[in-house]
Amino acid sequence: MTSPEQSSPQQHADRSYRSPAGLAGGVLLLALAAWLGGDALVRGAAHTKLLAVAGLLFAVPLVAAFTLRPLVRAGADRLVVRNPFRTVTLPWAAVEDLRASFSSEVFTTDGTKYQLWSIPVSLRQRKKANRQAARAAGRPDHHDPHLGPAPAPAAPPPRATADRALDELRELRERGAKRESAQGTPVVKWAYEVIAPCVVGAVALAVLLAL
Repeated sequence: MTSPEQSSPQQHADRSYRSPAGLAGGVLLLALAAWLGGDALVRGAAHTKLLAVAGLLFAVPLVAAFTLRPLVRAGADRLVVRNPFRTVTLPWAAVEDLRASFSSEVFTTDGTKYQLWSIPVSLRQRKKANRQAARAAGRPDHHDPHLGPAPAPAAPPPRATADRALDELRELRERGAKRESAQGTPVVKWAYEVIAPCVVGAVALAVLLAL
């Protein structure tokens, strides 16, 4: 699931999307790592403490990268996609399409595809929404006046969260793609603050386990 948020009154078009399930899972995993690692650091022998430090150095950034870091921020001029190991800034003019099949994806005009980690696709939720839509479509649209007042029209069936989020992003793209300030090419920045400690921790773990 994702949660759209309005960013400010001045920038009413700005929205951000994160996965509440990912955030909750990340907090629980980090708490577990802190508990296990802290216990090893307090009670373990010297070699165990070194293993704990190396393990935390490897695991904590990795867990944070896949759970807390992912974010999609959409503004009037551009789409910013923050995935586990890189951040992609896409002016709306560079966005060709947005799709959600088994995962949410954005396609650029040059054919490059980027996954939207913070907008996961729930097939179960989508099937439920499709069933509700099918039931609503099968209801009769006429009413017998002899049966009394006509019932209030049913509300439209809800859509899956990922599909609804991508509908909003497509709308922002359509409004902003021709704006002069939305022109440009994609910019990709690697998250070295995540990659570097993971690599150091992995190397340290390999060395310590080999001793």
